[in-house]
Amino acid sequence: MKTITFHIPDTVELDQNEAAMLFASKLYEKGKLSLGQAAELAGVSKRVFTELLGKYGVSVFNYPPADIEKDMKNAERYNI
Repeated sequence: MKTITFHIPDTVELDQNEAAMLFASKLYEKGKLSLGQAAELAGVSKRVFTELLGKYGVSVFNYPPADIEKDMKNAERYNI
């Protein structure tokens, strides 16, 4: 596992837990981490991470638009 150090100005009110959650939620949103990996990075359970995602403006349904379109075409093809 990598270690990254950030220097954040004292004027920014951000503790270590919130910084981890912000970073994890963004990596999850970008598809760089799975839900479980992101929860582990944030230091919380999958359930708690899922519940907190909304607070950070991230949908728990991290499904690429191209995959949705492909699924819709398949559904139409098979009359689902």
